[in-house]
Formats: sequence, C-alpha cells, structure tokens
Amino acid sequence: MKGFYQSRLLPYLTSNHQVDFTDPIPTNPITETPEIQANSFYFSHPVWAKTYFDACHRDAAFKERWLAAAGSWDNKIVVDVGCGPGNLHANIGGKPALLIGVDVAHGSLEMAQQIDYTPLLADAHNIPLISEFADIVAINAALHHCTDMAKVLAESARLVRPGGVLIVDHDPQLTAWNYKGLGLLLYQVRLGIIYRFLLRDLHVPHEERTQALATEVHHKPGHGVTKTLFYETLEPMGFEVQVCPHNNMIGADALKGIAGNPPHWRYRVGQWLSGINPYASEAALSLMCIAVRLP
Repeated sequence: MKGFYQSRLLPYLTSNHQVDFTDPIPTNPITETPEIQANSFYFSHPVWAKTYFDACHRDAAFKERWLAAAGSWDNKIVVDVGCGPGNLHANIGGKPALLIGVDVAHGSLEMAQQIDYTPLLADAHNIPLISEFADIVAINAALHHCTDMAKVLAESARLVRPGGVLIVDHDPQLTAWNYKGLGLLLYQVRLGIIYRFLLRDLHVPHEERTQALATEVHHKPGHGVTKTLFYETLEPMGFEVQVCPHNNMIGADALKGIAGNPPHWRYRVGQWLSGINPYASEAALSLMCIAVRLP
C-alpha cells in the first residue's frame, strides 16, 4: 500500500512535508505532548475502537444532519480530521474521489483504511497538507480532544477550497457543561463511576482508563466550544458561518435552529443544580458549525 498512499497524498502534501511512507500508515513527525500521547494510546485500543466504531455516530438522525450540512461526499475530496476508526464515512457513505483521514492513533487509522480512508498519522495542530484543496473538511467529536481548539479549527479551515465547506460537530457546548456547586459534585461522582467501573466492560485496563480520561481535554466543566470560537476564528478567514446548538439525536432540523429534546434527565439534573435552564439553547449538549468558504 506504500506506493498507493504515496501517489494519493503527494499532490496535496506541503513542499516541506516530512511524511514517512515506509510504515503501512503514512506518518508525519509529531511532538508528543501528554494530550497527544493519551489520544494516541487510548484511541489505538483495538477493543475500544471496534466498540466505538460499531456504536457511535451511526444513527439515522446523525446521518441526516450531516448530509443536510455538507451534502453528498460522492466525487468530492474530503479530509476527516480526527477520523478515529472511520465512523463518519461508515455512516454517511458515498464514494469520495479522495478521503483523507488524519489522526494521531495508529490503531484507529488501521481500521479506517479498511473502509477506504487514505490514512495520515499527523497532529491536527500541524497538518502537512496544502491550503485550499478540499471540498469538505470534517471534524466530528474530535476538536475537544485537542489542546488548542482554535488552532486546530484554523488549521482545518485552511484546507477548504473556495466554495467548499467545513463541518464541525459533536463537541460539548461550554454553556451546557459549565456545572457548578451540587451539579459539579454530581458530575464528578458520575465521571468517577464511568471511568472506574463501566470501562471495564470494554476490557480496558486501569492505565488505559486513566488515559481515556486524559483525552477529554475540553470535555469537562468550564471547557467546551462556543459560538464565539467559531465566528472569531473562521469569519476572518473568509467563511460564512452558521452555528447550530443541538442535543445530538436530531437530524436536519438542527440547521433550522431546533435543538431537539432536552438532554437526558441526568444532564438536566446537573444543569438545574448549576443554574442552567435545560430547555434553553445554551443547554444543548453540542454545537454544529457549518462554515462555507466564500469565493
């Protein structure tokens, strides 16, 4: 596969790239911060990756929302930043002309390549791809795993051609997760139960459960994405930006400003105890950003 991936990637690699094609997964040098080490370690876990691939982001509402936002992937050049094992393409389908999956987890990329991703192991903060070549750039449930969300957002947006689209989805909205007081205490207790006990069902040993928690860089109280992050990062780069709060299990109506049913009761309790109105748009669990690069 070395020659195959090399021929597909080379037209779009920067002139000073350092991608190594001797590994079955093309690899760009990475400065391994603790956050990147955690993501690489945990998201390469074969049992976790298979469970995640089978269960997450595979519902009809998710597919409808993404198709409404980006349209068909047929015959398009698509870059999936933080692609993991390939859930996004597995659900959306289509036949892209080129589908590049960028991730730091070797194990996830090994799975993604089985469903037609051209894998590229690289840091999303420093992607060795040229500017303005992709029809669609996707970031799904990945931005919050990155240390500098604004930098990753700008780096991904750089790849979008004029008339192309950047879609970001399934990152926690800061105002929905800004737990305080009793709400924060409840969150911490529940989080401890999840990572101490429930991840045992995925056969994940203690070290990997610790690393799993370390990957959630901005998925915790006081962290998350905001409308301001998207507008202030993308509009100066020449994008028309739409931001849609939603509660995950809603389809194309999210693009009409409909957030869907309020969060699950356990989230609503935490929000009420924190002074957050669970029925307000600020309480919607996720933000979807649809940004079109103007000609």
